[in-house]
Amino acid sequence: MPPTVAARPSLKADALLLSVTMMAAAGWIFSKEALDGLPPLLFIGTRFLLAALLLGVVGWHALLNLDARQWRQAGAVGVLFIGAITLWILGLDASQHLGESAFINSLWILMVPLMARFLFGDRPPAATWLALPVAMLGFACLSLNNGFRIEPSQWLFLASATLFALLFNVNSQVVKRVPPLPFTIIQMLVLGVGLTLMSALSEPWPRQVAPPTLGWLLASVLIASVMRFWVQLYAQRLTSSSNGAVIMMLEAVWTALLAALWFRETMNPLQWLGCALIFTALLINRWHWLRRLWHKRPAT
Repeated sequence: MPPTVAARPSLKADALLLSVTMMAAAGWIFSKEALDGLPPLLFIGTRFLLAALLLGVVGWHALLNLDARQWRQAGAVGVLFIGAITLWILGLDASQHLGESAFINSLWILMVPLMARFLFGDRPPAATWLALPVAMLGFACLSLNNGFRIEPSQWLFLASATLFALLFNVNSQVVKRVPPLPFTIIQMLVLGVGLTLMSALSEPWPRQVAPPTLGWLLASVLIASVMRFWVQLYAQRLTSSSNGAVIMMLEAVWTALLAALWFRETMNPLQWLGCALIFTALLINRWHWLRRLWHKRPAT
């Protein structure tokens, strides 16, 4: 029997969110390539400043409708965003293996319920406590790749994942009071201005930027930032947040595949095991929603 009409929006949302994970994964490649010609803070600051300006063209009316308190709340979250993305871009700049880095970064999904426990007193599901040791074992496998030594990039991505988990929890509260589009624009604007100023004070700027680097920067702005945001926002209106979170876990998988194709990256058995354990931990953490989605699948 064909899918019901009610099932079609969900299938459409799944397909759109799948494309979002691919755009996010491509953003890792775009960013890594751009870092060959731009210092990290300048690149990420410029990327989000341009994205904020482009989104502001269509969202300026919504921005004008915000009151002063909403601007302050969105701006405060933008400051937290600065910390998380700074650690991420510094980790990416130092990373020698994008696939491994993407799996470490994906640990933020597992950290979200733990962070909610400390911030709001929410009780994490039992699956989170089962997933945590599996994820720790996976991270240990990645650290054992060259003897037991955690690389600087691994520390940076782990710290970044922690801040992204905190950011997700704070976002979930503030977005109840600030509409998503202007909220995102203000975050990007604060991030873009803040990191561009930080770059001017701490990094040497190139006298000229090669055309290929500009191309990677524009791809990061248009595809990995603006287009990704629009598609994700539209898709999330068609499905539940839990369903979206399950699909978004695929970002690390696509990143590893793209890195293998583009940079000829390979993994040894210990790295494969570490990434597999981290992904397994994410599946365990979302097992309740995965089982629910399975039982609600449309009949064929």
